[in-house]
Parts: sequence; C-alpha cells; structure tokens
Amino acid sequence: MRTPLARCAVAAAVLSLTLCIPTPRAHATAPGPDLTGRAARAEREAAANAGAELVATRAAAAARGTGGLAFRDCPAVEELPPPVRCATLRVPLDYARPDGPLIPLTVSRVAATRRGGAARQGALVHNPGGPGASGMFFPLVSGLPEWERIGAAYDLVGYAPRGVGRSAPLSCEDPAGRAKGPTQVPAEPSAAYKRQRVAAARAYARGCAQRAGAALPYYTTLDNVRDLHVLRAALGEEKLTFLGASYGTYLGAVYATLHPGHVRRMVLDSAVDPDPRRIWYVNNLDQAPGFEKRWYDFRAWAARHHATYRLGATPEAVRASYERVRDAVARTPAGGAVGTGELQAAFLQAAYYDDVWPERAAALSAFLAGDPGPLAEQAGPEPESAAARENARAVYTAVLCNDAAWPAEWETWDRDNTELARRAPFETWANAFLNLPCAYWPVHGRQQPVAVGERPVPAGTRRAALPRTLIVAAERDGATPYPGALELQRRLGAEAALVTEEGAGAHGVVGGRNDCVDRHVERYLLTGDTSGWRVTCAPHPEPAPVSLDDRAARGPGKVPRALLPPVV
Repeated sequence: MRTPLARCAVAAAVLSLTLCIPTPRAHATAPGPDLTGRAARAEREAAANAGAELVATRAAAAARGTGGLAFRDCPAVEELPPPVRCATLRVPLDYARPDGPLIPLTVSRVAATRRGGAARQGALVHNPGGPGASGMFFPLVSGLPEWERIGAAYDLVGYAPRGVGRSAPLSCEDPAGRAKGPTQVPAEPSAAYKRQRVAAARAYARGCAQRAGAALPYYTTLDNVRDLHVLRAALGEEKLTFLGASYGTYLGAVYATLHPGHVRRMVLDSAVDPDPRRIWYVNNLDQAPGFEKRWYDFRAWAARHHATYRLGATPEAVRASYERVRDAVARTPAGGAVGTGELQAAFLQAAYYDDVWPERAAALSAFLAGDPGPLAEQAGPEPESAAARENARAVYTAVLCNDAAWPAEWETWDRDNTELARRAPFETWANAFLNLPCAYWPVHGRQQPVAVGERPVPAGTRRAALPRTLIVAAERDGATPYPGALELQRRLGAEAALVTEEGAGAHGVVGGRNDCVDRHVERYLLTGDTSGWRVTCAPHPEPAPVSLDDRAARGPGKVPRALLPPVV
C-alpha cells in the first residue's frame, strides 16, 4: 500500500550496474524446491539462510573494494531525475543455490546532503509495502522540507523488491488480455457470481504457475528478507537502518527477528499484525471491519460538509446518495468506463487516504447533479498503467500465497466472508476475491510464518539483542488495524516504542501528514532516542471541502489521482 511518501512518486528507474557474482541464467529454468515435509522444509530454509549469509559476505567484501554497487544516472524511461542515482544488485533466485541463477534488484539512491554540517549516519532503506509496491521513488523525498534533516544525515535508498518493476518482473496474466471496463460487481454476490469468481481465481493461480515457471516458489517474505540482508551489505552497511510501511513493517519485523545483530534503527509505519496465526488469511478478514469504520468516517465528513456537496446531512444519507450513484452506473456506466467495480475501487481509496475525500465527494455530487465527468475522471481506467497494476497484483498474490497455508476449500471462504459481510459489507467480498487464488495455489508445502520476536539459538550461544525500534500507527487505520501495532510492539519487546496518531485512520503516517509524528520519527532516526514506550499525537487536520466551482478553478490535470496497489 502506498503512504504519503507516494505523493512525490514519479515512476522510478534504474541503470543496471551489477554487483558481480556468477553470470545469470534464465530464472524460469531453476528447479523448484521440494517442500513436501516439515523436516525437508526446515533443511531447505537452513540452506537458504546459509546461502544468504554467504552472498551477504561477498557483497560486503565487494562494497569494501571496487566491485560494489555502481550508482549512475537513471535512464530516462524511469523518470527519476538527478540527484537520484541508480544501480542494480544481483541476488540468487534460490538462496539454497547461492551460485545458481541470479535475478536483478533495481536500487535508487540520493546521497546524504550533509546540509548544515550534518554528519553522515549511513543509508536509510525504504520498503513501501504491498507486497508489490516499488520503493524506487523514495529518494525523491530528499527535496521535501519535512525530510531535510533526515536527508542531510542519511543516504536515502529505495529499491524494487524481487518481482516488482524491473526486478525480475512477475505477472500472472497478460494485461492486454484482461476484460476491459466497465466492471459490474453485485452488492451481494449471488451463487452464480461466486462460481465465476472461483473459476477466475483458479485461472489466475494457473497463470502464475505458467508464466513464472519454476521461479514461483521464490517470491516470499523470507526471500525478501534475504534480499534486504544482501542489499544492506552491498551498501557497505554493517547494520540496517530501515523504514518500512504496511507490509514493509512485517518485512522489517521478520528481518529484526532473524538478524537482530544487524539492525541499527527501524521505523515501522502502519503495522501488520505479525501473529503467525493471522498470516495471512485472518489478517485479511480483519481488514473488513477496519474499512467499514473508514467508510463511515468518509460519510460522516461528507455529511458535515452537506452545504458544499449536498450528499446528505447524516452518514446514512450520504450512503443513500452513494447507492443512488451505484445503481445508476450499474445501468449506464459513467463515461462508458466506470461501473460498480470501478466505483468501489475509487471509494476504497477514500478508506485508505482522507486526502482524496474532497475529490470523491465532489465527484458524487457532480454525478447526482447530472455531470458524470468527475467520476469518470477519478475512477476510470488508466490503460498506460495496466501492466504495472498486474505486476503489483501478481507479486502481492505470490508472496502472500507462498508465505503461509490458506484454506483450500471454497466453503470455508464462503462461510467466513458471508458472516463477515453481514456487519462489514463495504469491502469484504472484494478483498476475499482478490485473495482467493491462494486457495488454489500451485506451490506445495508452503512456508510457515516466522514467529516474530522469537529466534531459537543453539545451546551455549547468546542471542544478539535487538536495539530500540519505533512503531507508528493510526488508531482507525483500516488496512492495518491498530491491534496489529500493539501485537508487534509486544513481540519486539521492551525496546520497541509506539507512537499512535489518535482518532485518525489514514494509512501511512510518516512523511508529511502529521508534524507530531514526524518529529518523533526524525528524533529517533537522528539520535536513536524515543519519547517513551507509548506516546500519542493528535490527529492530523481533516481535509477542507472543495466545492465543484473550486475544483473547476484548479484546472484540468491538477487533481491528484491516488494509485493504489494491492495491499494487506
């Protein structure tokens, strides 16, 4: 999922300069793992972990010499202007075969400015979540005022995780072959519609296997952690300073569990609940009540601004206005392209980010006044990004499906989501159908989720202590509900501090939305200190209403469009 950092995102890119290990071969020819039993799986994971240590040791040696990452200007196609520089790190597809086939990871960086005489503190590596989102844009924040002091002390480093963008891109279907909008999604799925979605989920899972081949089992959180371990070493850092958002918090937490001695500082923004029993099926069920609350928050805000939008003076009246629009686009799609499916996706963004509330409310108001243009503009398809959306969906699906066991019987999904939809109808079924390929996933013997905060050590050895970490969470976040932040803090231990934005629910708190939160984050990254075990910040201000006349005055092309990748 994208966070406020995405406001400065332009498509990111990389000049492929390699950290040389052996010459790569086509990754689809790599043999798949035999994960048919617990003992075999444990043996394989031990071999992969040992391989990751070997590759990280090589990368560190290269960084100390002349064969490390070579950063150069990014190619124009990636739209990353100077001072961003780009490189490519090659890592094993299968860490149990460290000298086997390699895949590229694209990396971007802006060097520490040292403005004001600041001392350089190393590299700050960012993962924006998803899984399926690219962090290549991250170094662009160096030009924003709220990042000035952090950018003075740190090289700001982004990367595209395996499968994402140009990092050995994964897809499960041809974007050009997908049915074009409008998409009509029933408010309550019938038995026939459910059968269609089951068939589509089976087909998507088959497509992942056919297009990825033997590489499919290697898109996992554990492999992402191994890649991060090698990237840290290739950057010349003994210890990792990390900023992870959403799924990136789980990635960071697993890294901290497996490599506590290699953690320097870690900010975990909008925390996934890391309880192994919730990875990932239950976590996705937990989102539905959270999104229902955020859907209410949007409607309550629109009702408070009834004088501007005329959608109704109560949340219930705003819902009725939305349903009138929904019924209308079910009959006649807005702009010929926006049906109920596109409408739902556009307003899911409003459940993630309150930044878009004025535009969404204005679009509903305009539609009911006879002008479908704003809704068609905001919710309509973007053909130029179809491949990127499919890439994000494919990586999201592969990582989540590979990471853990999912119910294999449709009856379980149908029962759980039917019950859930009775109290949280807004996003329940859309989320279920997004994840349903995991029921039919063609990888046998999938990973067991890591018990975050627990790390067995051989007898007679001492576990490295995890340094102080900082968790940041919004109290009403729907995508990563707040209890997950409390669970993550419990598992990371007494040195994990938690900053809570009270009464707020926008997903992704760090980086320009809340000054109080940003002060805590900056202090921690610059000094290592936190203000206490649990501290709170007042919510950031709600967006001001934007009338239709105000919107028109802004001119075409001035309204930001939130691009929402798949999220957990």
